[in-house]
Amino acid sequence: MNNQSNFSRRNFLRLGASAGMLAGLGHLNFTEAAAQATDYKALVCVFLFGGSDGHNTVIPQSQSEYAAYVSKRGGLALSGTQLLPITTATGGQYALNHGLTEMQTLFQQGRMAVVANTGLLYQPTTQQQYQQAAVPLPTQLFSHSDQIVQMQSGVPSSSSSSGWGGRIADALQANNVNSIAPVAISFNGAALYCAGLATNATALQPGNTLYQNAMNGGWPLTATTARADAQKQIVALQNSNRLMVAADRTFNEALQLNTMFKNLGTTTPFTTVFPTSSIGKQLKDVAQFISLRAQTGAGRQVFFVGLGGFDTHSAQEYQLWDLYRQVSQSLKAFYDTTVELGVSNRVTAFTMSDFGRSLQPSGTGSDHGWGNHLMVVGGAVTGQRIYGQYPVMNASDSAYNPNAYADSRGVMLPSTSLAQFGGTLANWMGVADNQLNGLFPELANFSERNLGFMQ
Repeated sequence: MNNQSNFSRRNFLRLGASAGMLAGLGHLNFTEAAAQATDYKALVCVFLFGGSDGHNTVIPQSQSEYAAYVSKRGGLALSGTQLLPITTATGGQYALNHGLTEMQTLFQQGRMAVVANTGLLYQPTTQQQYQQAAVPLPTQLFSHSDQIVQMQSGVPSSSSSSGWGGRIADALQANNVNSIAPVAISFNGAALYCAGLATNATALQPGNTLYQNAMNGGWPLTATTARADAQKQIVALQNSNRLMVAADRTFNEALQLNTMFKNLGTTTPFTTVFPTSSIGKQLKDVAQFISLRAQTGAGRQVFFVGLGGFDTHSAQEYQLWDLYRQVSQSLKAFYDTTVELGVSNRVTAFTMSDFGRSLQPSGTGSDHGWGNHLMVVGGAVTGQRIYGQYPVMNASDSAYNPNAYADSRGVMLPSTSLAQFGGTLANWMGVADNQLNGLFPELANFSERNLGFMQ
């Protein structure tokens, strides 16, 4: 992937596997006792790797639109018990994929919203402009590696070395001056989304408490204790080498986090049971980290988790149901935990993916697309609504609505820019409007800067 070279330039530091994947802690301010954060907020990006099929995520239920959907979707069209009906606060009739049972509940409770047909754009773009290349377009459209980088960077080119989550943390550094823990954390490997220009991205392994095998337990206990004490003395030594200073600081911070994580093992901060799926384990660790906010002193944090398998060129119906089942169950457990921890209004989770997919089937699957429907979950979400412009087809004509589709395959031409989506979330986190163009350079090209889905 193209973003690997970007991460090498970020000068990330890594601990060995015995201490977990802890990257980029070298520039954090460390204090003896962090002040308790009184104004905490967090964003959690749930990345669906492979390009999730928005057409079978949110399905229109008006008679004419559903008939058009069935006509164009062919064998991929969902029907009957495969549809979970939802009613918007304004009366619109839609349905969710039958794997999204828990999301159906949260939507109807007003705790989940959909932002329709969202994607990477330089500026508002029509079908004619797209087909004639009359306006700047995202580079390498429909390429997994390029679009993963661009969705995480928030910039419609593949050259960015920072992510929009990390840049949000950059803009809110004043909220984290007392933090003794990382503020931009991925539980799904190195993630460009978490890398700021000043904020270091951190990668942690789910379930890893940062134990060092040679420094804990063992026999005789006096020997392992002596080794651990010697290590602490070594990393505390003065050094003029900046790389060594950063590495020593990283180890010190890992030791501090290890103590916090170890305490989590003896005192469960919440009773909600998470699924044992990969995405469930990742979100559980995010919840555990959020539960430490009073101990770490963090005021603003961004997190990244991910699930692969959404490149559904075949066997899509079952595969998408199963993947969405995992996402739905895990996100519901995560939301319930934020309620239990008393931070449901201060923690927002949202989905992103490489791109959407084509409405026209390709065998038993679908092809790479562009615009997609994104889900937003949290107590501060103005839910039970679909924001943006849900794409429509002409039910009595074989032609696609030129305002909604890029081509005859049914690739959604984004009507909402990722810059507008990210800018809305950044604004809720506390980023001032006059700072948003620095985070999302393309936002200046759109008249609607805040989509209104956050309270």
